[in-house]
Amino acid sequence: MTCSPLASALAKGLLASCAVCALAGAALPAWAADPATSERVQVSDPYIELRTGPGRGYPVFFVAERSEWIEIELRNTDWFKVRTAGGKTGWVQRAQLETTLTAAGGAKTFRDVALDDYLQRRLEMGAAWGLFKSEPMLKLWAGYRLGEGLRAEATIGQVQGVYSGTDFWHINLSSEPWADQRLSPFFSIGLGNFTNLPNASLVGAVTTDANLANASVGVRWHLNERFIVRADYTLYTAFIADTRYGEYNAFSAGVSFFF
Repeated sequence: MTCSPLASALAKGLLASCAVCALAGAALPAWAADPATSERVQVSDPYIELRTGPGRGYPVFFVAERSEWIEIELRNTDWFKVRTAGGKTGWVQRAQLETTLTAAGGAKTFRDVALDDYLQRRLEMGAAWGLFKSEPMLKLWAGYRLGEGLRAEATIGQVQGVYSGTDFWHINLSSEPWADQRLSPFFSIGLGNFTNLPNASLVGAVTTDANLANASVGVRWHLNERFIVRADYTLYTAFIADTRYGEYNAFSAGVSFFF
């Protein structure tokens, strides 16, 4: 099978960019802005441990005891920076703060902050493997969130066939009606290009270049702070000639990250 050098270069370039951005995105902490009015909560457990940084790897340097008031200043994912009445500043995990009491005497509750970061995402990149008409397929994509439940996405892919190879690209508009849920279905439609490259050993082989339309349905699962698992089923229509077209179905599953 032969593949387009341009498509191969694009695929390698996008894959390298995905890897670099994934490492950069994973390294960036999800800091939240200081609240307009800091909130005070009261320790109801025997004690709460304050660490020097937002993670279990940081040492405990102070313990706030029962009935002591602490002030929540900011958060980093599931860790919150707090200040005690005596002026000690440290980091506390959300699970411990959920045992505290508010000024009204009720239990303190928190939204899933990792999910909040996910809902504020803008740029997303990912890769998936699947089957295109029963043949192995690799595709890479980059998406941008236009608004609540609406996303634009660009995809390039290659199909490794027995007798030929296929390069394709398309741009889609995707709707995600329940974008605020961890498990969320989506629907998309798009247009692009389809190029089929027969093996050079085949006699009379002709390269096919055609416009491409597609419609997809799939599901996304917000795995953790920055990563999403995604599976989709796509119906592709290649307009080979004025009176001739081909239809191909594809299934893929992969992972993406956002930042």
